[in-house]
Amino acid sequence: MSQVKPNALPWLALSVVVIALDQLTKWIVLGSIRLYERIEVIPGFFDWTLTYNPGAAFSFLSEAGGWQRWFFTALAIGISGLLTWWLARTPRSDWRTALPFALVIGGAIGNVIDRLVHGQVVDFILVYWRSYHWPAFNLADSAIVGGAIGIVLFSVFTGKAGTKGG
Repeated sequence: MSQVKPNALPWLALSVVVIALDQLTKWIVLGSIRLYERIEVIPGFFDWTLTYNPGAAFSFLSEAGGWQRWFFTALAIGISGLLTWWLARTPRSDWRTALPFALVIGGAIGNVIDRLVHGQVVDFILVYWRSYHWPAFNLADSAIVGGAIGIVLFSVFTGKAGTKGG
């Protein structure tokens, strides 16, 4: 009989934290800011605002007629399922693989909840400088981007994702 190796599925607790924080912040924003209202946080750099995005990153396919809601929902669930499957095959101690996967899963599911509840994603963080504005985003988006960057960086610096390197 082979010995069972501990897998990285406990890292899904981080995904749950990301989902909870994402949904909590969106709930606060929805209850306290009107659509397109801007609340200055750091003058000339950072505001709270309430916007909706029916598309994906940078409003990709935002005017596609509605089918994109289900496409991006299915895509996020599929990617989250695949990453969860990989976590089940990843050693628990391999944080270089588990951490970014957990962030992407949490962010993806946070935005799926928005699509199912609101029909689109709730965004509220606006970063800008002078007339240059980054598209509004949310904590789920931040987790997805941070996780994706982690996947790439740890792949580059260790040779491939999930390996121990020097």
